[in-house]
Amino acid sequence: MKNFIAVGDRLTIPAPADIASGEGVLLETLFGVAEGAASSGAEVVLKLSGVFDLPKAPSQEWAIGAAIYWDAAEKRCTTVATGNRLIGIAVQPVGDSALETLGRVRLNACFGIPVAT
Repeated sequence: MKNFIAVGDRLTIPAPADIASGEGVLLETLFGVAEGAASSGAEVVLKLSGVFDLPKAPSQEWAIGAAIYWDAAEKRCTTVATGNRLIGIAVQPVGDSALETLGRVRLNACFGIPVAT
């Protein structure tokens, strides 16, 4: 097929800011995890699908299957929908201890869905 470009699970974009490898990146409605570090404006490859351990809001309990949103201001995942973008689901339970700051997320492989405030 002549018009096939790529599988689409990775996308190269100009980094919207300095980005660390493994960091979540939200650009408008696009969300992915950086495969490598990049300086602002340099090309960075985002992984748009898969399962990742990502920073989460502390003292927040997650159940398997819970909707997970990206809090762009705090650069972390949350179960709070208001003002955030839907990025996937929790695939492992996480307790509500303040020390539990990582959560396992399966990205929804499409885009950060806006939620009304």
